[in-house]
Amino acid sequence: MNAGFRKDRAQSITSEVMEDERAPRYGPLMTTASTRPVTTDRHVGDYLREWRQRRRLSQMDLALEAEISTRHLSFLETGRSQPSREMVLLLAEKLDMPLRERNIMLVSAGFAPVYSQRSLDDPALVSMRQAVDLVLKGHDPYPALAVDRHWSLVSANEALVSLIGDVDPVLMKPPVNVLRLSIHPAGLARRIVNFTEWRNHLVHRLHRQVDATGDAVLAALIEELRSYPTPDAAARAPKTNHDHAGIVVPLQLHTEEGVLTLFSTTTIFGTPVDVTLSELAIEAFFPADPETGSALRRLAEKRQAAAAMAG
Repeated sequence: MNAGFRKDRAQSITSEVMEDERAPRYGPLMTTASTRPVTTDRHVGDYLREWRQRRRLSQMDLALEAEISTRHLSFLETGRSQPSREMVLLLAEKLDMPLRERNIMLVSAGFAPVYSQRSLDDPALVSMRQAVDLVLKGHDPYPALAVDRHWSLVSANEALVSLIGDVDPVLMKPPVNVLRLSIHPAGLARRIVNFTEWRNHLVHRLHRQVDATGDAVLAALIEELRSYPTPDAAARAPKTNHDHAGIVVPLQLHTEEGVLTLFSTTTIFGTPVDVTLSELAIEAFFPADPETGSALRRLAEKRQAAAAMAG
């Protein structure tokens, strides 16, 4: 990372995002969710069968969960019977379908979507946006960010922005995909000490998401991440030996303050009934050792000093 990174660089990144016509005007590094009408030309039975198989359930398993007969479920899947709105919602719940997919299945059965899908700049979500900003700001001096279902950057705190200050500006054009930013040769890849380990971790995590959601965009992202070359330095680096093996996979990142060793946690909204909120996640990084904590605090002090001089 450039040793001379200053707060004005963080502001310039914010400006690049804010000036894009697709970005709203309410906050730094924010993007809006799609609110296109829900449409489908598939039969509800096709969705039902697809999701039952994705969950690795037999017709008998799902019928027992929903307390209906296997015969009735079979008729629903083949189209011999048409489900009621309540039955669609019941089966979707038992299949643990994402809210977005529940709306699609409702539409395929001839019903209106139940779950709202607002953009992040909708006045109804102002308190939720404030909660996200509060969590991110409160996590300083440790990096944290909010992402949507496709890992597009929604918001980030200053600690995170300072760590990505030297990536190719092309990668910072909205929508900013944080996994691409991490693994792309022009992104953070050359500064990730345990690049292979970290990429394998991200790919494994994406596989789990695809299994859970069936999202084709995430499936394509897996192949994209796999296609990027391993940086020369990372290829020569020995396998990292850390105290967290078997517990968490750390991110080890070169910075002007030395190598940071970080682990992450994921926070989501509890019991959301809005599609956008259900797909929003906060990734918060924590120092995995005392040295990393000290380094992050020093980086924060440098940002504050630079801001004071600029002010």
